[in-house]
Amino acid sequence: MAVPATTIGVRLRGAFPVERWEATGFPGRWLGGCAMVLGPLLMLTGALLRARFHFFFPDQLAAYERHPALMATAYGLFAAGSLLLWPAVAVVAARIGARSAGWGLWGGVLVMFGLFARAFHAGVDHLAFQLVRSEGAGPATEAVAAGYGAFHVSATLNPAVLAGWIVLALGAWRTGVLGLVRATALGLTAALPIGVLKGTTPQSLVALAGLCAALVPLGLVLLREGPRPSRAAVLRWVPLTLVTLVLMVLLGQAG
Repeated sequence: MAVPATTIGVRLRGAFPVERWEATGFPGRWLGGCAMVLGPLLMLTGALLRARFHFFFPDQLAAYERHPALMATAYGLFAAGSLLLWPAVAVVAARIGARSAGWGLWGGVLVMFGLFARAFHAGVDHLAFQLVRSEGAGPATEAVAAGYGAFHVSATLNPAVLAGWIVLALGAWRTGVLGLVRATALGLTAALPIGVLKGTTPQSLVALAGLCAALVPLGLVLLREGPRPSRAAVLRWVPLTLVTLVLMVLLGQAG
């Protein structure tokens, strides 16, 4: 009897079971797969670039004053990777939800809300770095310290940053979407520190390594399996995507 494609299990190097997925709905196989590969790797790269500086915010601001290009790149890559995680999470949550609606819903919602909180933190990081450029590290540190812990609606999402990955990982394991090892690696993402101007710690690197181990192989499988786009589709969509990205960058910089 023929086995449906969505139930065929494949193995990467014989170690971790990874299921062959068909992501036909939003956000789709290509966006979801690319996000699974690029998102975790960009975050890990950003974390490694700033790893030699102490993680607390005064040290991060002082490091930006001495190495502005390096720190801007590190924080930019980390923020870009975090933003790219939403399509990846959407695909995983949808796959879980197809087998258990509750686990898929709550895992996906909590992680998404946590990513929104990280986007807010990235905005505050950027503003703090601009204060360093205009006023110096000392005044910028005083300004950040004065507002540290101030209430903002996004602060209510901080628990979701931690709990979301655990719920998503449990849901992936309970529904068989991920094996125990890869689901545990995904759950390690909950250990990634949250907040404004948080640098890199050994805990950060463990969490991001787990995220990479969980999502990057899934993204590669998602991109490899299924039909390849036609030449006409590539010639149509690649230039359109590049032009759109350039216009977004230019319009964004114009304010």
